Amino acid sequence: MADKFTLVLGDRQSSSWSLRAWLMAKHIGIDFETTFINLSAPLAKEEILRYSPSGKVPALMHNDLLIWDSLAIAEYFNELFPARNLFPPDINSRAIARSVISEMHSGFQTIRSSMPFSLNSGLSFIDSNQLRLEIKRVEEIWLDLRNKFANNGKYLFGEFGIADAMLAPVVLRFKAYGYQSKNEIVTEYCNTILNNQFVKEWCTNN
Repeated sequence: MADKFTLVLGDRQSSSWSLRAWLMAKHIGIDFETTFINLSAPLAKEEILRYSPSGKVPALMHNDLLIWDSLAIAEYFNELFPARNLFPPDINSRAIARSVISEMHSGFQTIRSSMPFSLNSGLSFIDSNQLRLEIKRVEEIWLDLRNKFANNGKYLFGEFGIADAMLAPVVLRFKAYGYQSKNEIVTEYCNTILNNQFVKEWCTNN
C-alpha cells in the first residue's frame, strides 16, 4: 500500500506555521492531502484537537503516525527524504541552518504581534524599537547567509530548504505591511521568495 500523507493546516490567510509545513511538502514533491481548519471559527480549537494533541496546527499524518509542530515535521521530512536536501550538505552549514530555524521558531515575538500574518496588503503595523531590532536581526540573517552561500543558488543556503520555508512567512508579513528593506541583497532574497512557485500558489489559492 502506498504511503498516505495528510497535512492538517490552518486557513491560508492567517496560519504562517501551516504555510511552513505545506511549503516543505510541496518542495519535496510528495502526494499529500490537506485538511484546512478555519482558525477564526468558534469551534476551531475542538476541531484541531481531533487531529493534533497540542491543539495547534500544523500536524502531519503519515499512514498511522502523527507528527505535530512545524519543526518536528521539518525534521521528519528531512529523515524521510534526505535526497531532497532540506538541509545543507555539510555539517557546519547544517548547524547554522538549525540555529537559524530554531531562532525563527522560538523568537521574533514582536514581529508576530505587531505584524500578524496576513495575505492582504496595505496593512498598518505597530512600530516600536523592539520591532525595529527584530527586523534588523532578520535582515542580518538573510544578508549573512546570502553573502556566504550566493554561489550555491538563490536561496539562503543555495537550494530551497527548511530555513527558507521557516522564514518565508516573514517575507509575506513585510509585503502585507509595506515594509521594504533598504538593502539590495535582502530585497533580492524577498523577491526570490515572493516569486517561488509554491509561495505564489499558497497566496493565489487563498
